Amino acid sequence: MTRTRLALFGGTSAFYLIVVVAVLLSTWLVTLDWKIMLFRPYQQWPELHAFLDYYVVLGQRGPTAVMVAAWLGWRSWRQHTLRPLLSLGAALLLLNVTVGAVKLGLGRLGPHYATQVGSAELFAGGDIFPSGHTANAVVTWGILAYLATTPRARRYLSALSAVVALGVGLTTVYLGTHWLSDVLLGWAAGLLILLALPWCEPVIAVVEAWILERRDRIAERLRARRRLVPSLPVASGGPRLFPAPAEEPAREAVGAAASHARPARSRPSSDRLTA
Repeated sequence: MTRTRLALFGGTSAFYLIVVVAVLLSTWLVTLDWKIMLFRPYQQWPELHAFLDYYVVLGQRGPTAVMVAAWLGWRSWRQHTLRPLLSLGAALLLLNVTVGAVKLGLGRLGPHYATQVGSAELFAGGDIFPSGHTANAVVTWGILAYLATTPRARRYLSALSAVVALGVGLTTVYLGTHWLSDVLLGWAAGLLILLALPWCEPVIAVVEAWILERRDRIAERLRARRRLVPSLPVASGGPRLFPAPAEEPAREAVGAAASHARPARSRPSSDRLTA
């Protein structure tokens, strides 16, 4: 990991902790959450509601994972490597474990289920802090920039993924499904996963080598079986799986059967009799 990436990882981790502590202590950040919630952006600009209902799907794990996995699967096939798909799998695994653990541990309720004005709504059985939509948008679309093969493609894809993730996070605030602090923590959580992916590269390489080795073994077994399978039915003259047993030599008959089996002696010709 480069110094720049390490510095970004440290700074993002510090920002992550600051947001968590600010919510735990019910600071000005929680007050801002409530002000935005009571402002109700979806009522202020109702004409955007229909479009943003569809736009927020770009942060849903199922649809985005299928779309990105299809693209990375094609790349894996073209480049004859499993690294793109394995990197996506590792990123989603980290996302589920880290974000899911914090969600369940803090148990924060969403704006639509809030019970007390000004409260942080923590440890109440919720699961929205950090925002899964936001973190998933950062990771799923950011993995395309992470796996880019040229600096130019990496810059363009980084800008595109940042815009998508920014839009998804703000859309959840507009729709009232997340507090602003949820989105801030979701951005940080997704970025931390992308920054930590280089540490997973050795494990990804080992898993790829193991999968390819198993694939080669299975392919070799299938080729060996095909060599034993007859191309034509045996009854039609095709090759046999096993050689036919050699025929035993005919045994000479003995006893009474031998007299019947012997050939009859030829009678003397008429020339010999007349001589």
